[in-house]
Amino acid sequence: MMKKRVTILGSTGSIGQSTLDVIARNHADYEVFALVAGRNVAQMVKDCQTFNPRYATLSCAQSNAVLKEQLSALNLATKVIDYDTDIALVCQHEDVDTVMSAIVGAAGLVPTLSAIEAAKTVLLANKESLVMSGQLFMDKVRQHGATLLPIDSEHNAIFQCMPEAIRDQRAQQLSQHGVTKILLTGSGGPFRERPLNTFQDITVAEAVAHPNWSMGQKISVDSATMMNKGLEFIEAKWLFNANTRDIEVVIHPQSMIHSMVQYSDGSVLAQMGQPDMRTPIAHALAYPQRINAGVEPLNFAAMKDFSFYAPDFERYPNLKLAIDACELGQSATTVVNAANEQAVAAFLAGQISFNDIYAVNAQTLSDMTLNYSDDLEGILACDADARSHAQQIIHARAK
Repeated sequence: MMKKRVTILGSTGSIGQSTLDVIARNHADYEVFALVAGRNVAQMVKDCQTFNPRYATLSCAQSNAVLKEQLSALNLATKVIDYDTDIALVCQHEDVDTVMSAIVGAAGLVPTLSAIEAAKTVLLANKESLVMSGQLFMDKVRQHGATLLPIDSEHNAIFQCMPEAIRDQRAQQLSQHGVTKILLTGSGGPFRERPLNTFQDITVAEAVAHPNWSMGQKISVDSATMMNKGLEFIEAKWLFNANTRDIEVVIHPQSMIHSMVQYSDGSVLAQMGQPDMRTPIAHALAYPQRINAGVEPLNFAAMKDFSFYAPDFERYPNLKLAIDACELGQSATTVVNAANEQAVAAFLAGQISFNDIYAVNAQTLSDMTLNYSDDLEGILACDADARSHAQQIIHARAK
């Protein structure tokens, strides 16, 4: 059998690096076709030396120039291409079998759609693509016959627990197959027990220190505010053709059960495992087969506590805001996602406080007129307008 060729969007981030780790463990079956990332020249050079991809590119033109120079000095055959003009090439090339979509934020939408339009197998770690353009995105999956496999640990868990008919994105109704509830678990982040009256003092270092998972800064802050779970709520609605009433968020501090599916006969199926993203990556990369992910199985004899409770929306107002936006429709979720990206970046830069993240998100949604079209042009216009408005709010609230 020929090796499956993989393009990795976001290769220097945590998901990209975990994907490369799984590929290295299964090098007889997979090879890297292209690596796409942001500015991390050193990591990109190292990965090109190890995996010898056909193409590589960085989103920063200056970094890309340095990358080209360093790869040439090492006599590596990898061709450095232009990020803006050639990213579609590495997503749609006839030699590509699988595209890992792991670029953080709205920047991942257009390249992911290009892979879908080429009917590739898309491993979706970029939840913002569905948050911004759920109906358009899923329509394109069905129209072009692409295969969409979720990488977020929660959605991958739900996928594994769903009936096969729901997995193929043919717009099946959950109730037709006995599914009564999607139970979306979340750890509650690093502040689930912190006194609310101290939230205004939360530092960047505290917010990015997740108790269970190793993630990038933006996703770690989203986990601390639980906006991440709100975005996952919206993603689950589109991935599994669900209504908002079909999805329930459950706090599970141990992060061993990654999500559950409840059935009409009273059964609840749960997917369990270590909090290690290599497990869902390996599952999707090899689906429907199973391969080595390098992850140790759970030791049930050593597991003492499993606890669950409902989220406190006073503690996690961003979660409630995202769920409310999901009820309002596509433009609302696009606005909330765009505002949140701007607010989190401002918090990480020390411009606003932790509590201001919610304030910026809520005010942006409240102020915006949600009359954008649901085509790509309308979605991108809504995203741009929301970012601009959020920046005005941030400027007014800046320390």
